[in-house]
Amino acid sequence: MKIIVDADACPKTALQICMKLGRKYGVPVWTVASFNHNIESDHHLTVGSDSQEADLKVLNLAEKGDIAITQDWGLAAMLIGKQVRSLSPTGREYRPDNIDFMLEERELKAKFRRAGGRTKGPRKRTKEDDRDFYNNLEALLV
Repeated sequence: MKIIVDADACPKTALQICMKLGRKYGVPVWTVASFNHNIESDHHLTVGSDSQEADLKVLNLAEKGDIAITQDWGLAAMLIGKQVRSLSPTGREYRPDNIDFMLEERELKAKFRRAGGRTKGPRKRTKEDDRDFYNNLEALLV
């Protein structure tokens, strides 16, 4: 088992939690990010800045039984197909029973934006997000 972090958009506190829990449970943490990011990790893979390049590297690195951290719902759906457990940096687990709804919601919002509408961006990260992420990641590691 390994933890794979899509580090291009992963909050620093979530990455620190991954490192801490990885050390605690003896699970290696792999980070993947474009060369535009400065990530310190024992196992870091740098990719180019092309669209989806980090996602493809995460997908190719992931194996059944791994845990992936990503904000990308499309990547999470593909990882679920490989039997990889996936969490958002706020601790929400992407599961077969919720991913279809999330992808449909994403498509509806994208369609709304293409038509000129505006949607809200993500809210500011909170201490509760850190706590939830820690607890949910630890539950997957135990």
